[in-house]
Amino acid sequence: MKKIFSASTLIVLLVGLLGIGLVLYAWRLPPFTSSVEMTDNAYVRGYVTVMSPQVSGYVVDVPVKDYQEVRQGQVLVKIDDRTYQQKLAQAEATLASQKASLNNSRQQENSANANIASSQASVDSAQASLKQAQLAFERQENLGRSGVGTSSAQETAAADLEKAKASVAQAKAALEVSRQDLQTILTNRASLEAAVSNAEASVALAKIDLENTEVRAPQNGKVGEVGARLGQYVTAGTQLMSVVPDDVWVIANYKETQLDGMKVGQPVAIRVDALGHQELRGRVERFSPAAASEFAVIRSDNATGNFVKIAQRVGVRISIDQDQPLAKQLEPGMSVVVRIDTDAAPEVR
Repeated sequence: MKKIFSASTLIVLLVGLLGIGLVLYAWRLPPFTSSVEMTDNAYVRGYVTVMSPQVSGYVVDVPVKDYQEVRQGQVLVKIDDRTYQQKLAQAEATLASQKASLNNSRQQENSANANIASSQASVDSAQASLKQAQLAFERQENLGRSGVGTSSAQETAAADLEKAKASVAQAKAALEVSRQDLQTILTNRASLEAAVSNAEASVALAKIDLENTEVRAPQNGKVGEVGARLGQYVTAGTQLMSVVPDDVWVIANYKETQLDGMKVGQPVAIRVDALGHQELRGRVERFSPAAASEFAVIRSDNATGNFVKIAQRVGVRISIDQDQPLAKQLEPGMSVVVRIDTDAAPEVR
């Protein structure tokens, strides 16, 4: 009995020591402390671009399939462009009409300048006639004072002088009218030039709309599930498909208690679940400016109710070394396990 009791006591002690050891290991307490911080709250991330049209119309062609690789500028969806071609033709016709009106205004300016020159010549001619009539009138007055001239001749000379003065006034008035016509043309010129600019803008917008009937890949990558269908009527903002570029990285959500010693540039070991837990290399690129809870739609208010301290998580962005064959197999959304040695020196690149 004594031996059995001693064995039972030993087993209990061993179990107790094992339990204490497991607790110390789980909480990373001495003697199980380590400079390597690990988290499985980490995922591969990438730029997932949702492709949508900017114009409305019926889909006439979808030349890509689900999960197909695409190149930048490749056509993903084509929308019926007949209406937009006619709108472009209409805008170009309006532009041609406005340009013709502007050219006509320039021709009217030339004509107005010619009229001004003609009116100026008429003024010069009238002034010459006035000078001649003035001399004739003065000559008849001199003859009349000397008793040689006749009254009828003096009256005729006076009438001719008044006619010459009237002709000068009429010529000057005609010259002013010509100048005002020119000013009117020049004033309307600004309106015509604005109309041409407006028509040019309409043509540019029509060309943009016509180009937007082809939805193209913004960069190299792969297409997700294609939602566009032939004959489907789409409007601006309709989700057609997603394009996932090749550029990926890892976001690891570490507890705030694990951040001590982490620095930008430190090497990172990444194990990918989908690749048989094979390990890739990376480095710490940057830290989130706030804990994840600060970005939540509904944030908790710790100032009310009973308070229980909960360790918050902070996102750590990790870049993946591209000189690894497995890096090309990473896709956004994959789960990974991340380990960072906080004692490691940051890598300079």
